[in-house]
Amino acid sequence: MNATDRTPADLLRSALATDPARPLVTFYDDATGERVELSVATFANWVAKTANLLQGDLAAEPGDRLALLLPAHWQSAVWLLACSSVGVIADVQGDPADADLVVSGPDALEAARACSGERVALALRPLGGRFPQTPEGFADYAVEVPGQGDRFAPFAPVDPDAPALAVGGTELTASELVARAREDAAGLGLTAGSRLLTGRPYDSWEGLSAGLFAPLAAGGSVVLCRHLEQLGEDGLAKRVESERVTNTVV
Repeated sequence: MNATDRTPADLLRSALATDPARPLVTFYDDATGERVELSVATFANWVAKTANLLQGDLAAEPGDRLALLLPAHWQSAVWLLACSSVGVIADVQGDPADADLVVSGPDALEAARACSGERVALALRPLGGRFPQTPEGFADYAVEVPGQGDRFAPFAPVDPDAPALAVGGTELTASELVARAREDAAGLGLTAGSRLLTGRPYDSWEGLSAGLFAPLAAGGSVVLCRHLEQLGEDGLAKRVESERVTNTVV
């Protein structure tokens, strides 16, 4: 990665410039059997579309706070990078009542209604499927995002020293996030090309770092596993082999 990268969006741009075809996020849901693999280019395309939705249709501005009520999931990773691209603070599992807008999975819709701003719902169905019926008071992400532009340019430059992420009582600026991700990558032994498998939830810095930011900072990739406890030891060993995993954090 480029030593001058100061935001997560910078890290993604560097990855895109270096090797757009390599895997970046491989997602498993062991409760449903779902597997999704996104290359750097495909992931970046989802991020661009989501950032355009965030900045355009949702009218989010730098410094706005977005309550992100999503589990560990490839679409959650997309939203984290989209927030970074716009300059919006991603408040992971934050209070919707204190947020300017909220993004919710199907299990958190009632809590998300406390947000007085824009509300987006994700069905989290295989292949990014939409809700059978859009929840009242919400925009369905799977309906809104496909028509968004494939390229993104922020209306205002993103300040690396502005707050970017809040999780578990910790708030980090974009540059602090990148620095911590690099430290974590070194601590986990990640280098360019590393494949890190993790079953940690997206409810702490440790989970977010292992599940996205540290592999991205190292020039590696993540095998992100939801409901990993349902896989069993033999299944885990087979996955480590089939996915060419080099590092594991469960």
